[in-house]
Amino acid sequence: MTSGIAKRAALLILVVTTVGCDRVTKHFAASTLPQMPRQSFFADTVRLEYIENPGAFMGLGAEWRPEVRVLLFTVGNALLLSAMVLVAWRLRWSGAAVAGLGLLVAGGGSNLIDRVARGHVIDFLNVGLGPLRTGIFNVADMAVMLGAALIVYGGYHAGEEPGDAIATASD
Repeated sequence: MTSGIAKRAALLILVVTTVGCDRVTKHFAASTLPQMPRQSFFADTVRLEYIENPGAFMGLGAEWRPEVRVLLFTVGNALLLSAMVLVAWRLRWSGAAVAGLGLLVAGGGSNLIDRVARGHVIDFLNVGLGPLRTGIFNVADMAVMLGAALIVYGGYHAGEEPGDAIATASD
């Protein structure tokens, strides 16, 4: 019983700290970066540049009508996150898959907060070497990507012992 409570607490801490980190970094970006030119660090490996992204990944759909963007990127995101939580609960995901779901929900939920409150997501990070660069993203996007990778990894290793990873909240 205590183990189940500890796992739920760990999952809650993961979600809350991920959302908190995303909110703090977006606040910093919104309050300092719009007034500055692009900032470059570590021999131009990391760039900070403020962007208000009304679209999805890499600005996909940014030019679409606002009601279409709301339907797809706000309502659709909320439904997808809810469906994933329901599937994970019904299939009793455990280990890395649940940790991944926590990160995915935290990142997707934090971006959803931006879409509801502002109509866009604040992006500000860009990494790369020379001409090989990522798009501009935020901490929530990193959580979503890491979460998706952990879900895939957890599904691949579903028959193995999860070790010390966070297990299902239904324990």
